[in-house]
Amino acid sequence: MLELRPNCEACDRDLPPDSKEAMICTFECTFCKSCADSKFKYVCPNCGGNLVQRPIRPVEALKFNPASSKRIFKPRD
Repeated sequence: MLELRPNCEACDRDLPPDSKEAMICTFECTFCKSCADSKFKYVCPNCGGNLVQRPIRPVEALKFNPASSKRIFKPRD
């Protein structure tokens, strides 16, 4: 099950489950679109993989498979 992390790892911006601004890599590192573009050029700074738009889990599915509440914050220069 895809972990829907609640924030951007770089700037700590909130990224709710229905955000179209959430970007992820294959390891589910999560960044906002702004950081993914301007800071990382759509390359994950953790693993080197590409960053793509995170899928949106339907509201009905969130009832049984909720988004993660664990925030990961690794500020970068």
